[in-house]
Amino acid sequence: MTKSLNESQSSKNSSRQTGGRATRPRNRRRILITGIWTATAAAILSVAALWIGGRAETINTELDAAAQLVPQLKNQVAGNNAQQAGASVNRLRIHTAAARNAAEDPLWTLASAVPFLGPNFDAVSEIARTADDVATLGAAPLVKVFDSLNWDILLPTVSGTDLEPLKKAAPSAASAAHAVRISVERLERIETSRLLPEVADPLIRAKEELRSVTDTLDASADAALIIPDMLGAEGGRNYLLMIQNNAESRASGGIPGALAVVKLEDGKLTLGAQTTAGEIGTFSPSLPVDTQQQQIYTARLGKYMQDVNLTPDFPTAASSAVAMWEKKTGNSLDGVLSIDPVALSYILAATGPVEIADSDWSLANSGLPSELNAKNVVSTLLSDVYAKIERPELQDVYFAGVAQKIFAELALGNADAKRLIVGITQATSEGRVRVWSATSDEQKVIAKYPLGGSIAGESVGPAEFGVYFNDGTGAKMDYYVKRTVQLVKECPVDGYEQTSVRITSTNSAPLDAGTSLPAYVTGNGAFGVPPGSVQTNIVAYGPAQAHVETAELDGQRTGFAPYFHGDRPVGVLAVLLAPGESKTVDITFGKIPQQSEPNVVVTPTVQPVKDVTLPTENAVCS
Repeated sequence: MTKSLNESQSSKNSSRQTGGRATRPRNRRRILITGIWTATAAAILSVAALWIGGRAETINTELDAAAQLVPQLKNQVAGNNAQQAGASVNRLRIHTAAARNAAEDPLWTLASAVPFLGPNFDAVSEIARTADDVATLGAAPLVKVFDSLNWDILLPTVSGTDLEPLKKAAPSAASAAHAVRISVERLERIETSRLLPEVADPLIRAKEELRSVTDTLDASADAALIIPDMLGAEGGRNYLLMIQNNAESRASGGIPGALAVVKLEDGKLTLGAQTTAGEIGTFSPSLPVDTQQQQIYTARLGKYMQDVNLTPDFPTAASSAVAMWEKKTGNSLDGVLSIDPVALSYILAATGPVEIADSDWSLANSGLPSELNAKNVVSTLLSDVYAKIERPELQDVYFAGVAQKIFAELALGNADAKRLIVGITQATSEGRVRVWSATSDEQKVIAKYPLGGSIAGESVGPAEFGVYFNDGTGAKMDYYVKRTVQLVKECPVDGYEQTSVRITSTNSAPLDAGTSLPAYVTGNGAFGVPPGSVQTNIVAYGPAQAHVETAELDGQRTGFAPYFHGDRPVGVLAVLLAPGESKTVDITFGKIPQQSEPNVVVTPTVQPVKDVTLPTENAVCS
């Protein structure tokens, strides 16, 4: 029995030993197969990584080459070189297409699904697709249209302009703008916080670049849509030309002393009737003005042509001016164009000097310059004319006559088109050119841009402030006032932003201005302001839904008048300056719901805008 059990145990042990010997080869085979598969997978992954790396290198190289072509393309377009611009766009499309093809590779697409790193692959794909869409759907159609336009003859002349090419370009411009806008929206949806810096940084730069491109394309499309009709392509247009005199400030620039009618038909420009604001007369009863603006600016808005632009809202000022003109003359108008002498200086830089004969406007021996150019026109119109011509009615006649001379040069085509566009663009950006159309569809487009001068709507930034100046002297002393405007971001209160608007004004007139300057310039105390002193009504606007809270004059609390214009808070404060005197006003706005970076719009004065608006100052908050 014992033997039998021992034999049985021995047999089991023998069997296990035999089984063990039989298992080892099978384990080795499994290990070998696993090793082969692992090695194969590693090799595949290595190849895939190399392949993806190659795709990444291709995308980077092609997009970099495309980016280097963009400045060149901009210069070619600005230089009116359509042939070279077309060639650059073709090269641009080759590079962006290559980048897009690399980003649409199956392995690259598969890598987009990998956790953590996947969003980076996906973001690069979107950048490549967007670049190609911008080149193919945006730049290419626009350059093709650009090739059909002669920008040198698109400007109004005495003989007219062929506006048909611009009308035909409108659909292509609109299509390109739409395509680029959609592409930008795709990039905006990418969350950069999830990305590696190597991907996030160029994506952020691409977004910023494309935002500006989108704005430009939208503006170009809108311009192509409305400009032909506004230039009289479908029938003659008559516009009231208001020349704002910065020597006597108004919210949108200056008193509109000189007036004229600009006629446009098929791009043909002629100047019609000319007059002055004084000749338009007084309206009694006043023309209707909305209640809020009447509270801030009084009924003078609808009573005198000289005061229609006490409000900074140009559509209000322009529509009131048209109503006054039509009521006075019985002639209808299609809109308003507004410029100031600084804008005229930019135009003269493109046309060259204009000759002024002594016999012009019966001003023989006046002592005024016989030639007006970009350098002397501002001082002549805003200062010298008052010293040399004693009769106010002749001063306005001279003012209007100079404008007629300059516009006559434009009508004759005696202007460098590129320099003229640059000058008008600069004047527009500084608020020195404003446009209003009586045609509602056109006005809806204009209102989208700062050119329209609205205080509300699409053209107004979410955290926009406004500082506007209205003369209270009843004279031409603003030529001597130097101003700076600065936003000061205070520390938030109860979760709301709080910002002060700081305005420093200095009367730089001679200390003996009361006697050394002409009475017409000083006002001679007619409105209770001592001769040589300057009184200004400072009007400050805050962002929508904010509150105007306090005002300080030279660091001391002072009273002010609070109002609302639409849903924007308004604070009004009068400042009186003796010759050589300087004062600083701080008007504080609180409960500002907007978190975006603030900006400020300021009444254009004789000074360069860059000298008036100072960089925003930020308070140190714990």
